[in-house]
Amino acid sequence: MKIAAFNVQRLGRTKVNKEDVREIIIKIVSQYSVVVLLEVMDVSGVAMETFLTHLNDYGDNRSNRYGMRCSKSLGQNRYKEKFVYFYRKKEVQILDSYQYRGNDVLTRKPFVLLLNCPKTVVQKLVLIPVHTKPSNAEAELIALHDVVEVVRERWKKDNIMILGDFNADGDSLSKRKKEKLRISSAPYHWLIGDDVDTTTSNKTQKAYDRIVVYGESMRNAIVPDSAKAYNFKEELNLTQEKTQSVSDHYPVELKLELEQMAQ
Repeated sequence: MKIAAFNVQRLGRTKVNKEDVREIIIKIVSQYSVVVLLEVMDVSGVAMETFLTHLNDYGDNRSNRYGMRCSKSLGQNRYKEKFVYFYRKKEVQILDSYQYRGNDVLTRKPFVLLLNCPKTVVQKLVLIPVHTKPSNAEAELIALHDVVEVVRERWKKDNIMILGDFNADGDSLSKRKKEKLRISSAPYHWLIGDDVDTTTSNKTQKAYDRIVVYGESMRNAIVPDSAKAYNFKEELNLTQEKTQSVSDHYPVELKLELEQMAQ
């Protein structure tokens, strides 16, 4: 079972209505049992409803349909975004959701889901999406530990995955500062390394997007070497221009071990 986070760079009505761009995004999303999209600019929700309709009309999705769960528009000023989850309803059920309202350091406070993934070894899984503000990345990543503790207390679950655009590289976060973060040491485990390029630009090679899991049992539930950036430019044989019309980021993904594989 594959899970991903994808910063789709200002995804809204304009991008969704461009058929060629929309089809590429649909091909990407269709690989996953669960994917959370970041930087969704869709106050009315119409664009995401349109996207969901097209997604479920694509290929095998007609018989293995997606559901959708959206946050409200989040942000501390006029610029706001949504976290939007798409999940295959035959494979995953949403048990609960929680809009974190704590630490005001967080520019876009996580919209957290508790999932039932019955075919996997984890069974119950918590997803915490992240999109930090580049100029505030260090402070926001420090605050994520508070989010984890609140969620652990709320649901009494330790199978927790933090995923998204951490801006955890370059000018936003040096390796020295990253190593000092509370979430950089046990029981946290970073699954996307500092050497992974999660950007589509030919001018940068940065590991902005990450996946971090909480605890040994959660780390052991990940298929070895499955955590990576999905280079859709190469996989879908796209030009650089077409790639960047989709996003300036690649998705980050991993696979969960299936229950029968663990027996």
